[in-house]
Amino acid sequence: MASDVVYFDLETQRTANDAGGWDKKRDMGMSLAVTYSTALSEYRIYLEKDVNELVDQLMRADLVVGFNVINFDYEVLAAYTILDLAHTARTLDLMVEVEKQLGHRLGLDAIASATLGVGKTGDGLDAIRWWREGKLLKIAEYCCFDVKCTKLVHEHGAKHKKLNFVDKFRNRRTVEVGWS
Repeated sequence: MASDVVYFDLETQRTANDAGGWDKKRDMGMSLAVTYSTALSEYRIYLEKDVNELVDQLMRADLVVGFNVINFDYEVLAAYTILDLAHTARTLDLMVEVEKQLGHRLGLDAIASATLGVGKTGDGLDAIRWWREGKLLKIAEYCCFDVKCTKLVHEHGAKHKKLNFVDKFRNRRTVEVGWS
C-alpha cells in the first residue's frame, strides 16, 4: 500500500438543479471537504477558503481514494484550480472500479451497509440544506463519516478482494475487486 493514502470527500453549496444541470458541477461550489491521511493519521476539514491547501494535499498524496471522486468531487474542484486532478492526482475511485466489474453504478451506502453493516448518515441534499442553514459542523460530521466509510470499504476490498452490496431487488450480492 502507498505510504500516504488520502481518503477524500466534499460537499457542495448548491444542487445540480441550482447550478443549471449535472454538466455544471463547477458551479455547485464546495461547502466543505474532508480528508483522512494515513501518513498523518488524521482527518482534516477544509472550508471553501482553504481549497488551495486541499488541492495541495491531494496532489502530494501517493494515492487519493474516493467514491465518485473523478466525475463529481474533482469536477467541483475544477472551479478552484487550473490542475486537472482527474489526470494528475494518483486516484482510485471506488465507484468507478466497482462499475467496471458490474457494468452499472452503485452508491456508497449500498456497499458500506452490506459490507460493513453500517450505512451513511445522510445524503448530499442534507448537506446542502445544512449549508443553507449555516450548520457547518453537521456537514463536517457527515462528510467525515463518508470519508471513514470510504476508508473502511477500501481496506476491506484490499484485504478480502471482494465487497458486498445490496442490489435493486434488495438482494445481497458480492463483487470482486482488484485493488491493493
